[in-house]
Amino acid sequence: MSSRPVILIVDDEKNTREGLVRALRGEYAVAEAENGQRALEWLETHAADVVLTDLRMPGLDGMALLSRLLGRDSKPTVILLTAYGSVETAVEAMKRGAYDFLTKPVNLDRLDLLLRRALGERQLGAENRRLKAQLDSKYGFENIIGTSPAMQEVFETIRQAAPTRATVLIQGESGTGKELVARALHQCSPRRDGPFVPVHCAALAPTLLESELFGHEKGAFTGALERRRGRFELADGGTLFLDEIGEIDAALQVKILRVLEERKFERVGGTETVSVDVRLVAATNRDLRARVAEGSFREDLFYRLHVVNLTLPPLRARDGDVVLLAQHYLKTLAEENGKPPVAISPEAMDVLQAYPWPGNVRELRNVIERMVVLGSGERLVAADLPAAVRDGAGGLALASRAGRVLRDAERQLIAEALRRHRNNRTKAAQDLGISRRTLHRKLNEFGLRAPGDA
Repeated sequence: MSSRPVILIVDDEKNTREGLVRALRGEYAVAEAENGQRALEWLETHAADVVLTDLRMPGLDGMALLSRLLGRDSKPTVILLTAYGSVETAVEAMKRGAYDFLTKPVNLDRLDLLLRRALGERQLGAENRRLKAQLDSKYGFENIIGTSPAMQEVFETIRQAAPTRATVLIQGESGTGKELVARALHQCSPRRDGPFVPVHCAALAPTLLESELFGHEKGAFTGALERRRGRFELADGGTLFLDEIGEIDAALQVKILRVLEERKFERVGGTETVSVDVRLVAATNRDLRARVAEGSFREDLFYRLHVVNLTLPPLRARDGDVVLLAQHYLKTLAEENGKPPVAISPEAMDVLQAYPWPGNVRELRNVIERMVVLGSGERLVAADLPAAVRDGAGGLALASRAGRVLRDAERQLIAEALRRHRNNRTKAAQDLGISRRTLHRKLNEFGLRAPGDA
């Protein structure tokens, strides 16, 4: 079976069909049908990537054929051929689901460009479906999405640490998902039915944070009109997550250390000792070892927190996860914002992968939401990206795209050499000017298999 994209040409004019077959068969596997009914019969036993169909034909015309094809489970991409007088009808067909149209006589350069674009987006759609299947089967961990080796290590650490009561210190840049990891630790622990209580330590002044964590008695300070339970008490039997713990002052560090050691504390302004059973998970984007060295963070507290250390990789170090995350956010954010489902063009995806994401996953989510809300049409393109992302990606996106094109061209050359030499690897390697061993490696790399392969 040919590995080339399959184009089905449907036209009642024999000269048009034969001309298009001659123009396309060098690069594509091309089939032809003289009307819509014959096209449907051919498609019963064959698959086509693109159907290139005339709009006006006797019997089953292009519009009727389009309707029938769109009802199929594995529908091909449909491009219409039309005379100038039928352009309005072709536009209406696009509204119904046709990919695009070309006027007759067909401009072959325009056709080539349109086919490449359509096949590229079709390939991306297939990749999107594969990624969606991965997401639907929880190709991640407790709502944390990632398939990269770096994230697999994170998932394994969570699996090992979650069932214990050990304190966990999560380190990583802002926006890497530290709270998601803390929630995963809680959900996978025996404490999952208890409360998960998060506190952002950098958001409150030290005096307010002390009251927030430990509670206060009535009259402890101006405005303390009644006793208030703190976050440690609220988290009893569950997990307390202290985000940005590197920002707390020395006095609070002492009180937190005591809770970790004794599981006891007093409320602000009180003398009653409160006992709690709390699992502490802390997070920081600071280098706590450096803060210990400079004297701004207690060494004994650092080691109490550092029983299990979990470092989250930045998004730029998570190979392949940008695509996975982008597809996830395209779906969920479209639903959240009441927008119809959208796809993203290969060029836009190249830019997303080339951009270094200094704001990590949080920044990616915000960018995708902006595109979903402000973008127009069913396909988001590079122009829909914020200028800062396009500029930040620089020439890397172009290089990524060029690399993909070269890789596809190399694969095509190898497949054609094998066909020419009837899958004789020795002759194909000689034809390509490479060793048989190199050819074997390339076949494995590109997933090509000749008859007789295991």
